[in-house]
Amino acid sequence: MDALLDKRQRPVSLGGDHSITYPIVRAFGSKFSDLTIIHFDAHPDLYDEFEGNRNSHACPFARIMEEKLAKRLIQIGIRTMNQHQRKQAQRFDVEVFELAKLPAFEELKTWCPVYVSFDMDVLDPAFAPGVSHREPGGISVRDAIWHLHSITGAIVGADIVEYNPKRDVSQLTATVAGKILKEILGKMVLECMCPETSLKAHEIVT
Repeated sequence: MDALLDKRQRPVSLGGDHSITYPIVRAFGSKFSDLTIIHFDAHPDLYDEFEGNRNSHACPFARIMEEKLAKRLIQIGIRTMNQHQRKQAQRFDVEVFELAKLPAFEELKTWCPVYVSFDMDVLDPAFAPGVSHREPGGISVRDAIWHLHSITGAIVGADIVEYNPKRDVSQLTATVAGKILKEILGKMVLECMCPETSLKAHEIVT
């Protein structure tokens, strides 16, 4: 990852559970002092530890914020907050937008470099049943796209995680994941073409 960033490329990682985001963002944190993470998820993934594991898929954003790898963490679509994670969100000044606080279009306007972490279970299971931890009452695909399009900062990297093909129905979730990938890449390509952005020379690697 360091080698890609040194070449001014913008990597997009696909697959795996959310534990992969922490080591990926460690590379970004060393390159971007003002990084903003925009995190789409049903779960805040802020546990200090989960089942004895501090590097669990339920903990990556606690590790990221502990190490000050990002200046801001904005979470969209959260609907499983418990008391411990609320305290963690307060501790790290996380900007949490649960379902009742959506849409959050204005809050996604930033001129800092942006890393997007998209957990497929942010979507309602009607749109994305192929995930390991289904949480009814999620956002629609259209809602997700509207929020992605509201991001104004240059997207310097992204991941799409938590797709589980064993739980997919007629490859519906795979199709939706492909659509989300297309929208993220589309924004990144437009940023490359836009003369106003300082990151126009970056390349995109998936």
